[in-house]
Parts: sequence; structure tokens; C-alpha cells
Amino acid sequence: MRPTPFHLDHDRCSAVVRSRDPRFDGWFVTGVLSTRIYCRPSCPAITPQVRNMRFYPSAAAAQGAGFRACKRCLPDATPGSPQWHVRGDVVARAVRLVADGVVDREGVSGLAARLGYSVRQLERLVRAELGAGPLALARAQRAQAARLLVEGTTLPMVEVAHAAGFSSTRSFNATVREVYAAAPSELRAAARRRAGGSAPGDGPRGPAPVSIGLRLPFRPPLHVPSLFGHLVATSVRGPEAWSDGALTRSVRLPGGPALLVLRPGAEGERHVGVTLRLTDVADLATAIGRCRRLLDLDADPVAVDEHLGADPRLGPLVRAHPGVRLPGTVDPAELALRVVLSQQVSTAAAGTHTARLVQALGEPLPEPMTGAVTHLFPTAEAVAQAAAEQLPAMPASRQRTLRTVARALAEGDLRLGPGADRQEAREALLALPGVGPWTAEMVLLRGLGDPDAFPATDLGVKVTAAAAGVPAGAGLLAAAESWRPWRSYATAVLWAASDHAAARLPATPAPSPRRGDGIPPARKETP
Repeated sequence: MRPTPFHLDHDRCSAVVRSRDPRFDGWFVTGVLSTRIYCRPSCPAITPQVRNMRFYPSAAAAQGAGFRACKRCLPDATPGSPQWHVRGDVVARAVRLVADGVVDREGVSGLAARLGYSVRQLERLVRAELGAGPLALARAQRAQAARLLVEGTTLPMVEVAHAAGFSSTRSFNATVREVYAAAPSELRAAARRRAGGSAPGDGPRGPAPVSIGLRLPFRPPLHVPSLFGHLVATSVRGPEAWSDGALTRSVRLPGGPALLVLRPGAEGERHVGVTLRLTDVADLATAIGRCRRLLDLDADPVAVDEHLGADPRLGPLVRAHPGVRLPGTVDPAELALRVVLSQQVSTAAAGTHTARLVQALGEPLPEPMTGAVTHLFPTAEAVAQAAAEQLPAMPASRQRTLRTVARALAEGDLRLGPGADRQEAREALLALPGVGPWTAEMVLLRGLGDPDAFPATDLGVKVTAAAAGVPAGAGLLAAAESWRPWRSYATAVLWAASDHAAARLPATPAPSPRRGDGIPPARKETP
């Protein structure tokens, strides 16, 4: 049975607000009846009287009840709710699709069609859980995107309105005033004053791509070495590069190719710095969502660490590596193909295979974007239709598996998007010839962010677990039962505690030839 939604526990929520505990930012928002303002739990303003507090599961619900966003704590700029991040039911899948921009592109009918529900059914389910329907969630997301563009760029307001997804400048102005109690021009002027006279992005406006700098919040702690170290150690020449302490990678968005530049914050900071170079600024919200999934920034590390830390053998590793995250992906379909390429080979060999696939079938980035990162990863359609000589030199069985997975993705038989049902995806993967449990669990863990996937045959998992006193085989599976529902994070802890390069943040730019996907260092799976 699902626990009572957090926002319905008035006593607990009011205690969190009185303590100003930032760990609960994103779990709920507080509406203050006396001011008609809603805040995040950690708002530094004077704590309102308990009788004036009302609690809502989302900013959209608070806005629908007539509250406007606090100008001091900016409650819409918090980590996403960990509840929707880890849950796999239809409402959680709908929330992830809204965050990926589906409602803005396809409407509520398109969202419902993707989930296999009628519009009426979906509206009822989402409203029951979140206090607001899909349109209200999308409107709240548009308001947040508008504020980011107003404060972080010098785009004219007409272009900001279009980029944020508003149908007209009039609705853009009205929504910003309603949500933030300020006109867009006032928000931009305030941003200039905070920046010391020049708004971020001031200077001559050049042609596309548009460059936008942001800070992505997360719940501390965050174990940076294992997260960024893993992404760097398994990166691929062409779509990814590590340089000057930042990870740059290409991504294919609805409006065109984009670059994401991700830089871990200094110790003690609660955000990751990101610079987005977008072909179409209307992709802003989608790009932010991809970044957050790549770095697992909506996780609740305190809950995970408390659960896993109770295990007598895993506990010391958890305490030595607090706040591990799941190294994710910007494109689950890409991740699935990369996992197939890393079957039964080392990380370096997987990198060689994958880089050759990118060079043969990947789409070169347009000239304004190209640099250390040169290509987009090839589409599933391109891999499925490729000639034999365009695929990497590897055993014929693995080439067949690669084509099989690519074809299933291209034809829609294997669905791995933000709204995918995780159990259905697992079953569809295991039904494909050449795909075994390790491949399926890796795709679920890294591609779909499943919190309870467990690649038990992974060599890095087995070696580190054995060193901690957990035997391989049946003993490891038995021990992992007590790690539910966070077995994916237990896996990430074991990777973080290994002696592989994926557990460390590179001090200098990593050499380019040794890039690939996979986890330390060789795998055992018979396709």
C-alpha cells in the first residue's frame, strides 16, 4: 500500500517548515494564507503561523489555489520531487513526460495517447495525486522556463514568450505577473541589479545557437567523484568530451542539436553549473530535464543512504561515499545500444567500438557547435539500416544483437522514453535474442533510472561486494533483497567503492582514446 502523500501530513510538513530543512525542498510547497505567497520548506523568511499554512504537492497546485511564488526562496527553482522521480506508475510517468515537453508539443491528448489512457482518465489520475491537471503542470513549467530566459538571456520578450511555450505575448505577461507578482521587465531589471549592472548573457547577440547558463539544484549530499568519474570514464569520442573540469556532450532535442556543458559545483554548493547551447530556445525545459536525468539530481540521497547504511556489510561503503547517484543518460535508446556494444568487453574496447559506430553513422554537429564534441550519437533507425561494413568489427552474434535492439527501438516494439513502463521495458528487452539479465538491468538502471535494478553479474559489483564480505552468485542476490527498493543505488555504491577509474573524478582531461560505455572493467554475459 502506498504511504500517505507527504503534503497531507500537516504536522510533519509544519515541523519541516519550522526547521527550514532544505532536504525537503521539492517534496511540497507551503501556501501562506496571510500573504497569498507559496514557498519552499527552507524559505529563510519569517516562519508563518501554523494556522496560516496550507501544503500542496506541486507549484502548479499552489498556483491553482491562487498563491504566487515567493521572490525570496524561488520555490520553482528546487530539485524535482523524488517521489515522481522514482515511482513507476502512470502519474509519475506523466510527470516525466510533462517535464520532457510533451504537453507543449503534443497537447494533453498526445500525453494521454503515449500512456494509453483517455484524456479524462489521465486528468482524473494526475489531479488526484498532484492537485492540478497536466495543463497546469505544463503552465507552471512554462512560467519557470520564462523566468530563466528573462533573467539569464538578453532575448527580446517576444522571443522569450515563444521559447517558453506561450501561445501569445499577452498570456506570457499575464502568467509571469500572476506567478511572480512582477512584470517580465521587472524580473530582468532585478537580475541585472543582482549581477552588478549587467544581466547574464549581456553582450552582442549572435546567431543560433543560443547559449544559456543555469544552476541546477540538488539535495545534498552529492558524491561528485563517482558520478562525474563514471560519466567521464565511460564517455565516447565524438558525442562527449571532458575538459577543464566540465563534461560536454551533444544531444538531439525536438528543435535541433544541442550541447550540454556540465560542471560540478565547489564543495558545499548545492547546485551543478550547466551551460546550454540550443538550436531552438523552446527546447530549454526539455534540455534541463535531460541534464537532471543524466546526473540523477532529483534523488533523495538521505533516504537512500539511511536504508542502505543499515546493512552491516554495505554500511561502511555508504558512509565512505555519501550521496551516490545513478549515472544516467540523455537518451535511453542511445544507452541501450551502448550497453550492447559493451557486452563481454572492457571499457576501453567498448569505447573503441562505440566511437567507430559514431564516426560511421553519427550526424556531424553544425559548424557553430563543433569543437571537442563533433557528432550526435546515431539514431536507432540508422543503426538498424546500416550496412555490415559500417558496424564495428565484433562477433557476428553481437552485431545481430545490436541490429535487433536498434530495430526494436526504431519500430516501437521497445519503448524507453521518459514515459516508459519499467517492467514492460524489462520484459521487452529480455524477449530480444542476445539480451540477457545484465544488459536489461543496465538499461533499466542507467537508461530509465529504475531505483531497484540490479546487474548482479557485473564484474565491478561482484568484486567490490566480495571485498565487503558479500559472496557472489546466490549469496549476492540474497543480500541484495535487503537493499530493496534501492538496489540500483547499492550498485552505484559498489561501483564508487571500486578501484576503477569510474570511481574517481579525473584531475586532468582524460585521454581521448579510452572512452566507452560499461562499468569496471569487463563483463560476463552470454548473449
